Amino acid sequence: MLQPSDPHKPRLLILDEDRIILQSLSQFLSREGYDIRVSDTPQDAFAELETGQIELLLADINMPGIKPAEFLRDVRRRFPQVVIIVITSYGSIEGAVEATKMGAFDYLTKPIVDDEIRVIVGKAVRQQSLLFENQTLRQQLDLRFGLENIVGHDYKMLKIFDLVDAVADSRTTAVMTGESGTGKSLLARAIHHRSPRRDKPFVEVSCGALPETLLESELFGHVKGAFTGAIADKPGRFLTADGGTLFLDEINAASPAMQVKLLRALQERAFEPVGSSETTNVDVRVILASNVDLAQLVTEHKFRQDLYYRINVVTIRLPSLRERLGDIPLLADHFLRCFCKESGREILGFSDAAMAALQRYTWPGNVRELENAIERAVVLCRRPQIDAEDLPETLHAAAAPRAAAAASTAEVPESPMPLEVALETPERRIIEAALRRNAWNRQATAAELDINRTTLYKKMRKYQLDVGDARGAI
Repeated sequence: MLQPSDPHKPRLLILDEDRIILQSLSQFLSREGYDIRVSDTPQDAFAELETGQIELLLADINMPGIKPAEFLRDVRRRFPQVVIIVITSYGSIEGAVEATKMGAFDYLTKPIVDDEIRVIVGKAVRQQSLLFENQTLRQQLDLRFGLENIVGHDYKMLKIFDLVDAVADSRTTAVMTGESGTGKSLLARAIHHRSPRRDKPFVEVSCGALPETLLESELFGHVKGAFTGAIADKPGRFLTADGGTLFLDEINAASPAMQVKLLRALQERAFEPVGSSETTNVDVRVILASNVDLAQLVTEHKFRQDLYYRINVVTIRLPSLRERLGDIPLLADHFLRCFCKESGREILGFSDAAMAALQRYTWPGNVRELENAIERAVVLCRRPQIDAEDLPETLHAAAAPRAAAAASTAEVPESPMPLEVALETPERRIIEAALRRNAWNRQATAAELDINRTTLYKKMRKYQLDVGDARGAI
């Protein structure tokens, strides 16, 4: 029996047309420590379930107005967190057994015995706890790997989000290209967690990290005795990912011989483990990634043309961070919140100088480099805000050459003129170049130029840079 000190009483709904059974079950289970609701019609039962407060359902599915199979399907579809126990008479035990095949946890036969219902309901409570735990873990995975976790308001990223939504439900092979550190692995996980395969494995293999001999065994597995050291059978990553998603990173590093074997595995979803002649079939969705241009490798005869055209069904190109500088404030704030939560620190944000330094830098390591820079700043910061001196030295070293390069574009006029007039041409060029780098985002441009938005807006009006070019950017 549950003790009165239990912080939470499991909430249980009893559905039966027999009011005597409703009353006796309600009294008994209340004494056992459960929070009981009762209903004598399926309509009232669904109304109770709609509240989201019910965890267990005891239901007589042979009541008038109930089609057992349809009723169970509706409950399982609409309320997957609810555990169902079927109540039945001795004459319909076969139907109760069939009900368990359709998703009911267990069944009780009338007349109901106290000890029997105590045991079955106790097991159902434990089952419901497992369902809740699984749901919580799934929500945590969604939070970590879901598309919502990929930060970006740049139009290039928004187009990628739309493309991911379009392809996630299919088994279509997708290829992601982009520089290292742009988030290809994170996007592959987001596609998996947005697909019907989300409850199946997501398996990642870095092809560039393994030599060819090991890569074949890693992907396709091997049998005992296939080579020296193969002391037992080993399933490959294709088999491990069966029913789920296999992500092959740095596919450009695969050798020509390995590419031939991959081509067949992708076409037929079939392969032979190393040392075996037995064919293994799998149902797996494959996502590939490359940090170099595969089309260029095909031209240079470094990547098989037939494999390229086989995998090039949907191509997703991730832009480098310097191509979406307007996303830097969003990404920096996101990483700041994450690392503050991990370390228990309270940091309010970034100083203007720090944000300007972040936006002036070209980020050759892309989002990964930015993430590391923010983690370092959180560790070193001893003020309410992250300042420029908390950022890596590479950011400060890169600022001076960039400023010098911008100044070198200014042309010195040969004919005499007032200094204010002479400075207009280089100032216009500098502002226009900054606007283009930031996709005409005025806030990001003002931060980069270390001026306020009002000043920037006035200069854009002065140099006629806001007509037609801004495209609604703020």
